[in-house]
Amino acid sequence: MKEKSVFYCTECGNEFPKWSGRCTACGAWNSIVEKPAFKEDRRSAVQGPRGVSLKKPVLLSEVDITEELRFDTGMGELDRVLGGGAVAGSLVLVGGAPGIGKSTLLLQICQHIGEERRILYVTGEESERQLKMRAGRLSVDSPNLLILSETNMSDILEAVDQVSPDVLIADSIQTLYSPENQSAPGSVGQVKECTMALMQLAKGSGVTVFVIGHVNKEGAIAGPKVLEHMVDCVLYFEGDESLSCRILRATKNRFGSTNEIGVFEMADHGLVEIPNPSEMLLSGRPKNTPGTCVTCVMEGSRPVLAEIQALLASTNYNVPRRTSNGFDYNRAMLLLAVLDKRGGLKTGGTDAYLNVIGGLYINEPAADLAAILAMASSYRDIPIPDDLVVLGEVGLTGELRSVAQLEQRVSEIARHGFKSLIIPKQRRGKLNPPEGLRILEAGNIREAMSLILGA
Repeated sequence: MKEKSVFYCTECGNEFPKWSGRCTACGAWNSIVEKPAFKEDRRSAVQGPRGVSLKKPVLLSEVDITEELRFDTGMGELDRVLGGGAVAGSLVLVGGAPGIGKSTLLLQICQHIGEERRILYVTGEESERQLKMRAGRLSVDSPNLLILSETNMSDILEAVDQVSPDVLIADSIQTLYSPENQSAPGSVGQVKECTMALMQLAKGSGVTVFVIGHVNKEGAIAGPKVLEHMVDCVLYFEGDESLSCRILRATKNRFGSTNEIGVFEMADHGLVEIPNPSEMLLSGRPKNTPGTCVTCVMEGSRPVLAEIQALLASTNYNVPRRTSNGFDYNRAMLLLAVLDKRGGLKTGGTDAYLNVIGGLYINEPAADLAAILAMASSYRDIPIPDDLVVLGEVGLTGELRSVAQLEQRVSEIARHGFKSLIIPKQRRGKLNPPEGLRILEAGNIREAMSLILGA
């Protein structure tokens, strides 16, 4: 006798008596799969640790938060991005391009965490032998580090019940699969079910779970967008693979700020923390060269000095080429139009290229004036003084507006030995410049250009 089977949608979970190409409930195409009609509930595969009883509602005033535990990961830059350290019972998703250093980062922190906590490292992409070789290269030999090469979610939960780890690392979520779901590993349904199982494990037993996620060609984490809503923290590794600099940024964090960044350098023995990113980003800066300008941006609570380079050259095409790297393209085109209209430089017949050195992405308006002056310097082929830093937001009429947290930026600028600073005339509060730093004020971009480039 043929075993009975049912059909259900991997997107919304609704069941149907027969297969069809499109789900009538959510409208998704090719999402209906067949599975045996088990007597137990389909959700049993993602119930988390065995023996956990159903929770009952409790009053908010009765919830005890004194046991909220944060612990260090051994990397100060990672702790900064997480909001002061990893939280017990949290689910953290780490994404990034292939080879950027996601697995390296999580394996490195096992050395410090393993001094006091038991760790289970589940790898679905490597064998135990391969992971052992990589751990040897990174000098990771913690006695509390357990490794498991497995992709079956049920077997992983059984292993968690047996060893009772404090920290679970899953590398990666796209390789895991639930046996109750007949779709292939990495599909939308599998990613959702496996993430739900890990979430219930973290919340039910207090295990801190780190999950590595692949990215698609657009740069976002592969799988359904609901994956990022399910986890507590989403971290992105950014940076060019050809460069040694790596930037770790939080796009979601339920336990801290999303504005902090961590800076690392990829070395032969793994990732190395960069406690002073300004010095690294300015290293190798050319001297007395047109088209380069330094500004100071805020990454969370940390001021960072960044170098903006621009190149404006006459075009050989009817439509000039415009490119921006590390700087918002639409913002760059807006500033180029302001430079043409309010700055008096006819840039309509030039190719324009804007680049932020070191793989940093600037998205705050305090760098507007630096981008304007870098383009003006390249257009007129006049270098900007090497000891000058520029701050200011540029409006459509060419006026300069004040920037936030000016005192912190000025302190960082003076600490790195710069002698001059251009700021907007209109600013909030009184500024006490440090000794040795000369403050220049400008009301619009024409005044700023005349201060350093002449009339």
